[in-house]
Amino acid sequence: MSTVRLENSIPGGSLTPPASKSAAHRAMICAFLAGGGSVNPITDSKDMQATAQAIEALKNGGEICDCIESGSTLRFLIPVAAALGKTVTFVGSGKLPQRPIGDYLRLLPEHGVTCESEGGLPLTISSKLTGGRFELAGDVSSQYITGLLLALPLLDTDSEIVLTTALQSKPYVDMTVDILHRYGVEIAETESGYLIKGNQTYAVQDFTVEGDWSQAAFFLAAGAIGGDVTVSGVDINSTQGDKEIVNVLKRFGADITVGDNAVRAKKSALCGIELDAANIPDMVPTVAVLAAFADGTTVIKGAQRLRYKESDRIESVVTNLKKMGVDVTETPDGMIISGGTVKGAALDGYNDHRIVMAFAVAALFADGTTTITDSESINKSYPSFFEDYNRLGGKADVISDR
Repeated sequence: MSTVRLENSIPGGSLTPPASKSAAHRAMICAFLAGGGSVNPITDSKDMQATAQAIEALKNGGEICDCIESGSTLRFLIPVAAALGKTVTFVGSGKLPQRPIGDYLRLLPEHGVTCESEGGLPLTISSKLTGGRFELAGDVSSQYITGLLLALPLLDTDSEIVLTTALQSKPYVDMTVDILHRYGVEIAETESGYLIKGNQTYAVQDFTVEGDWSQAAFFLAAGAIGGDVTVSGVDINSTQGDKEIVNVLKRFGADITVGDNAVRAKKSALCGIELDAANIPDMVPTVAVLAAFADGTTVIKGAQRLRYKESDRIESVVTNLKKMGVDVTETPDGMIISGGTVKGAALDGYNDHRIVMAFAVAALFADGTTTITDSESINKSYPSFFEDYNRLGGKADVISDR
């Protein structure tokens, strides 16, 4: 365990964020199903390690798929393993064993798969998945849909995904469809879901992973609040939903310049906004920090699924903002934030990488010293975060508790 101590400072300069975690998960699985081809670059984070080792287990007849703390790895690979007819046990650590997999526990047995679980992990599956009609809600997790889209083209028969409620986080599914297309697999979108032809073949190719917008967002927010930061290596035409941070920053009134594969954010007078975060839930911690330094009130809604992440991110954000002296009210699906003075404080990282990184941004401009526990949780997605943070002028000192 470790704690990071942060002093306020003015960030400036440029950096390139890590490769997109979301794209890399999908491409690595597609390359596995194609039987070859490279996927580069891949960040050496715990989530990427989880997908790599789980794929190796499936490839080599392993009995255990350890997904560590990666919800994407787990939900993407359960139906893929079932489509391949594997008998395997999925395990994980941290909060992952408690995160929902109920739709799979209902759907997979309807399609020939035996599931042994007490509601979470460990989960043992056996027998081969069969095609047909898969009905599920679109507002629980788009990861279920991505998992099925990766698996169903492998089956002998055609399949249909029918969404019984409106799809949230659709950009993540759009990314899946786009990457599948690049691997030669075609998905047809319908009014109620997706049609997937069976007997499709994944094509071998070399895949270049683009920069990660969700990681770029932390530093763009820092530039907009009180610095001058340029993030390079990001594609404004990306299918990543979190590129929406550019428009969110503009709505706050930020001084944003978009160039070729680069975005610059400069210190601006920010004003509160109302944001429906249904399609960009991972942006909520960053947006909440922006709101704390903005004039007026910001309302964040549509983020109820954040309660089932590495932490209950609504509660985590609200608690930490209150510790920093921010006027904030928790709501069932988000929060209401009145911007004002932000004070340094002793914060809890909740073993949640996005909480640690978002509040490290807040610490840049807080009045006084800030400490955040569980700083090692950044290894889940962005191990070099504090190196980049300090390179831009931040003052972060990570102290081991051991």
